[in-house]
Order: sequence, then structure tokens, then C-alpha cells
Amino acid sequence: MKSFLIDIQKQAQANPARIVFPETFDDRTLQACAQVAQLGTGHPVLLGKPAEIWAAYERLGIEINRDEFEIIDWQGDTERRNRYARQLVEIRKSKGMTLEEAEKLMDNLNYFAVMVIESGDAQALITGANVPSHDTLRPALQIIKTKEKFHKVSGFFFMILEDQLLLFADCMVNIEPTAQELAEIAIDTAETALRFGIEPRIAMLSFSTNGSADHPHVKRVQEAVARVNHMRPELLCEGEMQVDAALVPAVAEKKMPGSKIAGRANVLIFPNLEAANISYKLVERLGGAKAIGPILQGLRKPVNDLSRGCSVQDIVDLAAISSVELLPSLSPTHPNPRGK
Repeated sequence: MKSFLIDIQKQAQANPARIVFPETFDDRTLQACAQVAQLGTGHPVLLGKPAEIWAAYERLGIEINRDEFEIIDWQGDTERRNRYARQLVEIRKSKGMTLEEAEKLMDNLNYFAVMVIESGDAQALITGANVPSHDTLRPALQIIKTKEKFHKVSGFFFMILEDQLLLFADCMVNIEPTAQELAEIAIDTAETALRFGIEPRIAMLSFSTNGSADHPHVKRVQEAVARVNHMRPELLCEGEMQVDAALVPAVAEKKMPGSKIAGRANVLIFPNLEAANISYKLVERLGGAKAIGPILQGLRKPVNDLSRGCSVQDIVDLAAISSVELLPSLSPTHPNPRGK
């Protein structure tokens, strides 16, 4: 499914976002930003001291066009720091935040970075290559907050195999989601699929298929399916089902005869974070999948977290994804991501 990444790159090149990259002390970030600028899939906004950043590029032997970069001296730009602090007080006034507290938070790189996009000085944020995910998520939830209606913040991965394109969720945020939360995660992931031109076929996963086991965990997934079908009846969502029934047509015929999606699901919603996290890493490491993410969904603006083990290419791919996230939903370009 290399065609998917090619399509994403073309969309990003036509609509490049201004993307904040805070971790300019990491060579991977600098190398990725050079590629992003060269490809035209985003306009890098780097946080740091200009002299140090340019010196780092010289050390790395990377030739760049400085006009393609914007640098914000996040520690030395007093006017901007003060402006962001005042804005943060307004955002958090219901929590009793003082100006002194807000000014102190501007010493935190990720809080400052989130304020860059919240203020409108950039459109998207990519961070997390050097910190745990909660250090990325906390300021985003406090400042950017969630979308309206029933959106639940969650994290998904694009899992790209030779002849399959799958979305896995929630791989990042919700440890033990309720039935309502599972439904919200499923709906948000389906909306994400549509935004990227993919017709979603949602499988709500379990260790049980079509009532083959009787357990509270199974009932929770069954309830989540009912909620999705009630809130968004136009979406194709079925379950509970085991992963083989979701992906293997021959198994689906036996376990879920008559199903509209069993055997050809492309959006997999896991019952909890433990199952999702283990599964994406197994598919990536043993199955040879390319994993892009985790990509946060449910926030008002794109904030994307990096794995601390990420590669330069991972950052480049996520930049293109971030630019496309800002677009309205695309018409389906991959109606059958299994390539069959």
C-alpha cells in the first residue's frame, strides 16, 4: 500500500501546514525538518536559538534553504512568552490559574509549543521523541481541549502492509475504556479514515465472536457496537468479533455468516489499551508492517506524538499526515484498502 503514502504526500504538498517542531536538540528532528521542507509537505517552525540550530545543520552536513524555516526563540522571545502566558491565563481561568503560574509554564517546552498552535502562530505540532506520551498529552488536553459533541481523545496508528491498510485504535490514551468511550473512539477513527479517503469498515474486537463467550468484557464491546449504530447508523460497525473473523474471509464465513464487514475490516477497535499497544507492536515487529503514529484524534487541532524510538522517516511521514489532518474529508481514494 505504498500508494497510500504517495497520495498523502501529494495532498500535503498541495496544502502544507505550518508545523511546530520543539525538539530541535534531537538530530532526528533536524534531519526530518530538512526533508519536510525539501518535499514541501509542511513549513517547519523550529523552537530554539537560531545560531544553535544553524550550527547543528552545519555539523550534520545538511544544506538547507534558511528561508524555508521559521525559528522561534522560545526562551528568549519575551514578548511572545508574555503574550502566551496571558492567553493561557484566559484559557485556564476556570481552574484558577494565575499569571505567575502561566509564566512558569512557558519554561516548559511542550506547554510553549502547544501555545504556538493555540495562538494561531502555527497549525500543527509534532513532538514526543524524547518524552513520555503523557508529557505531550497533558498540555494538549488542558489548552487545546477536545472537539465538540461526543469526541473522545484517542490515538490510532496507520498500519501499512504490502496489500493492506488498517487503522488500529486506541493505542495511546484510554487504558480501560467504557462502552461509551469505545463507541466514541470507533466514531472518531471512522471519521479519520474518511478524512484520508478510506471507507471505514469497523470491527469491534474481543476474544469472543458473535456471542461465543459470555463475559462482562464481551458485553461492554457489544454495548459499544450498539451505541455506534445508534449514534452513527450510516457507519458500518459490527462486533464483537475476534481478529481472525475481522480479517480472514474464510474464518468470517464460518463465525459471522452474512456479515457486511467480517473478513474485510479496515478499522480495528481494541477493547483496551493493553491489547492495542501489544497488537500494533507485534504487527510492526513480526508482521513487517509500517506503523505511522500514534496520531491523536478528538482534539480541536492536530497534536501528534512520536515514539521515543522513532526514525527520521517516521517524523517525515507524520508531518505529511499532520498537513492532511487539517483538510476537510477527502473523497474515498482507497475504498478497498486490502487491495482485493
